[in-house]
This record gives sequence, C-alpha cells and structure tokens, in this order.
Amino acid sequence: MDVEKTVREYIEKSAHLSLATVNSDKPWVCEVHFAYDKDLNLYFRSLKSRRHSQEIAHNPHVAGSIVKQHKLGEYPHAIFFEGTAAIIESDEERQKVFPYFEARLGTGASALEDARRDDGHQFYKITVENWYAFGRFGGSSGQKYTLKWNGHRLG
Repeated sequence: MDVEKTVREYIEKSAHLSLATVNSDKPWVCEVHFAYDKDLNLYFRSLKSRRHSQEIAHNPHVAGSIVKQHKLGEYPHAIFFEGTAAIIESDEERQKVFPYFEARLGTGASALEDARRDDGHQFYKITVENWYAFGRFGGSSGQKYTLKWNGHRLG
C-alpha cells in the first residue's frame, strides 16, 4: 500500500483534525480546522489563550487524527500523525502559509491582520514526523500502516 498517497488523498477530504497536546502528564484533545502544504506540514489558527496553544508553548510534541465520520456498522478509516507544533511568529512566514488557508478554507485577508495582534488568532505549524493509516485502505482487513516522515519519505 502507498501510505503517502493514501494520506494525501484522505486529508484532502477532511476540514478538521483532532489535536492532542500534553502538559504535566495531563493530555488534552481539541478540534481545529486545518490546511496543509505539499510537504504534508499541517497548519491551523488559534488564540494564544486556548489550552492547546498554551500547552504547545511549553511542550511542542503533538499527535492527532483525521477521521471522517462513519455510521455504526461501517468500518472506520483514519489517518493519525505525530510531530511537533509551533506558533508562526514572523509576518513573512504567515504570508507564505496564508494561501493554504485561503484556498482550502476560504480564509479572508483579515486573518493576516488578526495574527499581527497579540490577542488575535495566530498561525501554527505542525511538522509531522510519522503518519499512520488505519483501516481497510489496502485490503479487506483493518491494518495499521506507517510512514516515517519529516517533510519527505524516510524509508
């Protein structure tokens, strides 16, 4: 099975992901709308005051899942990831990632102005280290497939 191809096709069909953070051995999960680039970096916007944003500031390690809803009796399919997240501080970097939000989520240019305010929604980047696909992507049984990643296929 081509895990990279599966990940690329699957994330195109989903607008939000579940993001897991941790602080003092206490996990937290939230939902965020996301965009992504050709290197499969994930991006989201959030306020610095949100719990997940505060936890990322103290511990950048994150994990998450991208799951399309399914009905009872249907076999679930999901994409999971592990990586690190960081706030995008520079206006130059925000300008580079903004088109991903605009094209995918219809985000208006006011998002850039908002991010310049300390109390505005900030842009965050998740650098994925490992992707996982779980489900019947490659056949009739549920199986977990792994793709080592860091901006490119690692093996």
